[in-house]
Formats: sequence, structure tokens, C-alpha cells
Amino acid sequence: VQLQASGGGLVQAGGSLRLSCRTSGVNFRIAGMNWYRQAPEKQRDLVANVTSGGSADYVDSVKGRFTISRDYARNTVYLQMNNLKPEDTAVYYCNTLWRGREWWGQGTLVTVSS
Repeated sequence: VQLQASGGGLVQAGGSLRLSCRTSGVNFRIAGMNWYRQAPEKQRDLVANVTSGGSADYVDSVKGRFTISRDYARNTVYLQMNNLKPEDTAVYYCNTLWRGREWWGQGTLVTVSS
């Protein structure tokens, strides 16, 4: 199983980024997918998740700004982040639970300047 995250970068407050996470080794059609983030010296927290059927949920702090989606043809999950704030600065990780264990991507750094 591999999760390959990309799309992070430096952006000014109010800007947008789209993160991608390409998966291999999982049956993407039935796997739930998650995005987590970890800010410096803080714990890793769930940001958004999407079920195999496409139902999404978000942490309150990103509702209305972030959108999680999935492309079944590309085995890829996305996180569209709009109206970014400095407090969104973190390393973002994609994640899935597959065959009884959690799998993590390598993380992609998002830095939002004020």
C-alpha cells in the first residue's frame, strides 16, 4: 500500500491550494479516505474524511473553506483548500484504514503567510 501526497506549498492568507493523494495497493472503491494535519508542536488532527460512497465530513474550523473529493478513475483523493488562514499552516497527511491497519502518506507542507 502506498499513499503519495502532493500539492503543498507557500501561499498568502486568503489564497488556495489543492492537495492530492494518489493511492495504490488498496481497493479505492471501498476505502474511506482521510486528510489529517499536524502543526508544529501539536498533535495530528483529522481535517476531513470521505466515505467510499463520497459522503464527506469536516472539522468545524475548515467547514465552508475546504472540500474533500475523490476520483475513482485515478485512485486519488483531493483536498481543495480555499480562503487559507495562517492557522492552517501544517503538514498535511492522507490516511486510510485498510486490512486492519492505518496507512499514511508522507505528508505535504502547507505554509500560509499573513
